Amino acid sequence: MRKKWIRTATPYLFILPWIIGLVVFTLGPLVFSFVMSLCNWSLTREPYFVGLGNYIEMFTKDKQFIKSLGISLKYAAIFVPLNMAIALFLAMLIAQPVKGTKIFRTIFYIPSVISGVAVSIIWSWILNSDYGILNYLLSLLGIQGPKWLVDPAYAILAVIIASAFGVGAMMLIFYTDIKGISSSLYEAASLDGASSARQFFSVTLPLITPTLLFNLITSIISSFQQVTLVMLLTGGGPLKSTYFYGLYTYNNAFKHHKLGYASANAWVMFVIILIMTILVFKSSSSWVFYQSETSKYKRKRGN
Repeated sequence: MRKKWIRTATPYLFILPWIIGLVVFTLGPLVFSFVMSLCNWSLTREPYFVGLGNYIEMFTKDKQFIKSLGISLKYAAIFVPLNMAIALFLAMLIAQPVKGTKIFRTIFYIPSVISGVAVSIIWSWILNSDYGILNYLLSLLGIQGPKWLVDPAYAILAVIIASAFGVGAMMLIFYTDIKGISSSLYEAASLDGASSARQFFSVTLPLITPTLLFNLITSIISSFQQVTLVMLLTGGGPLKSTYFYGLYTYNNAFKHHKLGYASANAWVMFVIILIMTILVFKSSSSWVFYQSETSKYKRKRGN
């Protein structure tokens, strides 16, 4: 009886550290933040329960809430497809059977492991309107570069450009999936007279749609959680044109010391991301292609 109990409990003992980490560092803070969102909690006084007061104030009185949310939605609408397109393009480049791809793979990946602080410093130099290299290159083409970081019309575009600098991780995910596609599929398509573009849209793209789904969801999540880069690059300016929702939440917590209100901000962000993720998953049935489904279809046809 004792041996049977030990045999049953052994697998759970191996995963016990993970369970403890999940409870202590994920579920615990999650529940605690929800409790905080129902309180008026400042660092200078004791918290007291206000129920849905923080949420009501957010939706009815706080104009910056709507503005910051709109800025984050605008950023996500541009950044997510651009980020995925660049990552997929680079993955297709390094997947080509030519010499030197390992070197370029490393070069493309390195920016994704650089800290956000270092990336912000690098891009503040590149985008500087007076001595930045980007405006210098534009001047060689006879184009007067804009004031990227001080003009409200270009500031969010500058943040998007700097954010796209770290596509290396997503590129490698695409690359791994592309390299897993059987070469016989491309050979069959080539024998049928399909061009390289046709092979990409008819063979490569359908087979990597599960990876596209994964990268789409992670990109949406990361776009709403953008804080470090915009904080150090623009500080939310100029004229709060880059005052992202993540920065708005951060400032409420650590600048204005409204911990309860910031927790409510974070929970609204969580619900928005959850809804968008559910919508993406719901739509995936019409555009995500799984090879297992093809195998079932072939078996049915064989029968």
